[in-house]
Amino acid sequence: MPRTAEKPTATPAAQIAPAPAGSDPLLQLQYETQLPGGPGAVRCAQCPHELVLQGMPVICSACRARRDWLLINYGRWVWIRCRCANEWLEPEVTRKDFDDMLVGPSWTYYPTLDEARIALGFDGIFAGLYLE
Repeated sequence: MPRTAEKPTATPAAQIAPAPAGSDPLLQLQYETQLPGGPGAVRCAQCPHELVLQGMPVICSACRARRDWLLINYGRWVWIRCRCANEWLEPEVTRKDFDDMLVGPSWTYYPTLDEARIALGFDGIFAGLYLE
């Protein structure tokens, strides 16, 4: 199997600075509004419409879904996840493509990627459904 087709065993959670010690409300507010960043930051974007990569529509190999994806960006890699919990590395989608899909994003932060998958409904519970 080519290395780029391997499914990651675990994706690191977003890195957030430790909470400031003390009771300074300004430091606490600054900590709470800090964007997760660094080498371990993971970003997700929902894509409710069909994806076409190099003229071919993206179809889930497990349930044959054609739309309603979760795109997961970690470093320079982008994974596509279906509602049935099938996930694969998609080398055709670059980080630039991912950034272009984020038009006026509204950010919601989750402590781990697994919690984000559950909260967004991509943990397999909505397999076979399209949510709009």
